[in-house]
Amino acid sequence: MLTKKLPPVQSFLLLFSRRVSHLTRQQYDVIVVGGGHAGTEAAAAAARVGAKTLLVTQKIQTIGALSCNPSLGGIGKGHLVREIDALDGLCGRAGDWAGIHFSVLNRRKGPAVWGPRAQLDRQRYREFIQSELLSTPGLTVLEGSVQELHVTEPSPEEPGRHRVTGICLADGSPPISASSVVLTTGTFLCGSLFVGQTTSPGGRIGDAPSSAGMSQILRERLDLRIGRLRTGTPPRIVKDSVDLHLAQLHPPDSHPTPFSFMNTQTSCKPEDQLPCYLTYTTPGVDKVVKESLHLNCHIQEDTKGPRYCPSIESRVLRFPGRSHQVWLEPEGVTSNLLYPQGLSMTMPPDMQLRLIREIPAMHRAEIHTPGYGVQYDFVCPTQLSPSLQVKSTQGLFLAGQINGTTGYEEAAAQGLWAGVNAARWALSMPLVALSRTESYIGVLIDDLVSRGVTEPYRMFTSRAEFRTSLRPDNADLRLTLKGFEVGCVSSLRYKEAVKVKDRLQEAMATLETLTLSTASCRKKLPDIGVSENKNSSLSGMELLQYKDMSFEMLASVFPESLSRYMEFSQRLKIEAVYKPHCDLNKKEIERIQKEENMALPQDIDYFSLPVSMSKEVREILDRVRPSTLGSATRLEGVTPAAVVALFNYVQVTGRKERKRHRNQQERKEEEDEEVCKRNASLPQ
Repeated sequence: MLTKKLPPVQSFLLLFSRRVSHLTRQQYDVIVVGGGHAGTEAAAAAARVGAKTLLVTQKIQTIGALSCNPSLGGIGKGHLVREIDALDGLCGRAGDWAGIHFSVLNRRKGPAVWGPRAQLDRQRYREFIQSELLSTPGLTVLEGSVQELHVTEPSPEEPGRHRVTGICLADGSPPISASSVVLTTGTFLCGSLFVGQTTSPGGRIGDAPSSAGMSQILRERLDLRIGRLRTGTPPRIVKDSVDLHLAQLHPPDSHPTPFSFMNTQTSCKPEDQLPCYLTYTTPGVDKVVKESLHLNCHIQEDTKGPRYCPSIESRVLRFPGRSHQVWLEPEGVTSNLLYPQGLSMTMPPDMQLRLIREIPAMHRAEIHTPGYGVQYDFVCPTQLSPSLQVKSTQGLFLAGQINGTTGYEEAAAQGLWAGVNAARWALSMPLVALSRTESYIGVLIDDLVSRGVTEPYRMFTSRAEFRTSLRPDNADLRLTLKGFEVGCVSSLRYKEAVKVKDRLQEAMATLETLTLSTASCRKKLPDIGVSENKNSSLSGMELLQYKDMSFEMLASVFPESLSRYMEFSQRLKIEAVYKPHCDLNKKEIERIQKEENMALPQDIDYFSLPVSMSKEVREILDRVRPSTLGSATRLEGVTPAAVVALFNYVQVTGRKERKRHRNQQERKEEEDEEVCKRNASLPQ
């Protein structure tokens, strides 16, 4: 069953007008700026924690808009969506509601790197997010443009640290006060749009950029390092003008896999899902790209773009003569548009049409909206703490593309955690962090704040050292209980997670007690391939580790013990398969955590360290000044040899300091004893 039902249109509009008509207060605990994926998750999370929250966005009707590809999840990204859902976020449930094509990518590999993904109906996704936000207790939504960020000057007690106090809107209304502000400006921070040789201000076609004053405040007032990145989007194609029979049909999974742990099914019935299609570029595409380069100012810029989702111009220039995949993906159940994934471009519209028609399936295609590029400012994320708070400004949190990431999922993950910490800061609660050993969100944030970015950051499973433990199927076991402790998970979800955890532990304990002799295995389960030289007996968990063994097969052998756990059949199979790896991972995680948590003195003079370390490494360590050894380990450019040298130095220094302290204590005790002796020898 789906846990969300949208209200009727009339009720939705009434609710909408009631929540955004006017402000009833000028003081909030948390203000979130921006209504994209990061902003919506941040606002909802802050409200769930218990903070009085205000979400300010330029256009109410674009809250929850899918600016680029109408899809969610994928390899690495699907892990983030499942973790966001485990922390009671919005996008997983929204994806289940709006999905029109569900598939799990990477199935040829193990479940640890499966990538749940869904093509979405743009309108249904936006309606879900807006309905959810506008009915969230403690959350107010306001349409407006933020003109200025109010911050105090550093105090003598805390030199170098500003404190945020609120915002000022562009309409001249009175300032709005808050203890915390979360900036989720996406591509709108000094955004510029590019089509051919035409440039115009904007963060998305049809929408103006955020105030230039915001970027100026971050750069000049708060002295933050600001960079510039770029991205782009392909033209939208009229579906009826495409010969889809000339492309390869790719049907969805016959049994859709929901994103949310609270859902047992998706809104879209299996038979109602829409297919996607695959086609390829031709030499004619290369020709059009090369002929239009002099008319394409976006591609000529030195600004870094996304390496893993490059424009077709970048692909042709980097890999000349190669054929590239183009996925034709539906934009909605009632939409007559296709999204040609792989054809992001910024050449003039007439050249875009020429290029599109060089692909056989689109030889007579019509463009509904041309593709365009975006350039925007971002804040170098090494200036943030693991809570996503700006180190130099109390109460200011950043999330999403402003931190140098790309993609809905990366933005939503940051937004949720920034919202949690912004609320906790406003409510005078300790800030919290997620470790890279317990979540992909932790990997994402740690990579950003420790290494920084030189190009838009995208999540991959290869970025996680312990990915056999950080699987999509167990995100609820890893994060929901912690989310309840920090305040962002509802009691309903918490109780469900506890119930699932207890049932899985009970089932695994039962599996450990059930045994079959190897002779019985070969007789009752001849297809799983148990060899004769195996141990005299195998437990249920060991039997499930065989590739061809399913939980259903095992339950047929032990029906009285296992039939009541059939709802967890796939999860138990995965738990059994990965148990040996997870046991090793657990030991490794404990060792890494022990070393990671070793504190590095903040007054270290890295340029004077008496150890073998290059000048480049010293400069990196001095600039970032990592708080722990684990943070230093993951800094880009810091070699393993340098980490070992740093580890040894801190250990030796610590031993010397402890020895010096002991010697001082011993000398003091000797002096005290001598004084006592002298006093005892004096006449009474």
